[in-house]
Amino acid sequence: MTGTGKIRGTTLLAATLALAGCGSLIPGGAAPGSVSTSDRTPAARPATRVSSAPQSYAPRPEDASCLADLGASGARFDALPDAYAAPGCNKLGTVQLMALAGDRAPLSVSNIGAVRCGTAKAFNDWARFGVDRAARQILGSPVARIETMGSYSCRNVAGTERRSAHARAEAIDVSGFVLADGRRIVLQRDWDGGDAATREFLRVVHKSACKRFGTVLGPEYNAAHKDHFHLEGTGATFCR
Repeated sequence: MTGTGKIRGTTLLAATLALAGCGSLIPGGAAPGSVSTSDRTPAARPATRVSSAPQSYAPRPEDASCLADLGASGARFDALPDAYAAPGCNKLGTVQLMALAGDRAPLSVSNIGAVRCGTAKAFNDWARFGVDRAARQILGSPVARIETMGSYSCRNVAGTERRSAHARAEAIDVSGFVLADGRRIVLQRDWDGGDAATREFLRVVHKSACKRFGTVLGPEYNAAHKDHFHLEGTGATFCR
């Protein structure tokens, strides 16, 4: 090889290496080993980006199957890094949900934070097969948004020294639903005060939740739950 050829070869190699490193330098760019579906259509498999994580994140092997199932279900989400906040408070194998799958269109979800993947999968399936279909059949309109009061929160069960499932990001509190035709259904107002169809809808979706979550608490459980459904874990065990 001539001197000129060596220079060109060295320059080409340097340029190739520089381009290969660009993904970790561009803000919001791809991070090897991370998981996200936030830039995909609802039917897409998980992509490879974590927009909300400050560094690249590879999910734990025990969470990989759940993340794949959640992506295949049509939900849009970002996988989040594991985090420990305090004794009994952690976010392990969690996701940030961006949108849920509906039969005809994605459903938005408001005010939700980190959620354990298994709980997120149950929530997505409930939203599609329990909530969206019930709304169309009973109220004549699909659901556009599910409103929540949050998910992860480092706190105890009220009146006890026992950590809440919220402290492990294993619970979601749902307070209302917005239909595609603009109607807004609020548990605190409509569980007993709504018209007959609205009351029926709320009781149907409550019953449906009991088939998918481990613990479901609603307005008839106690005064603390008069304004929301508490949806916790998987494997039905307690429904009130």
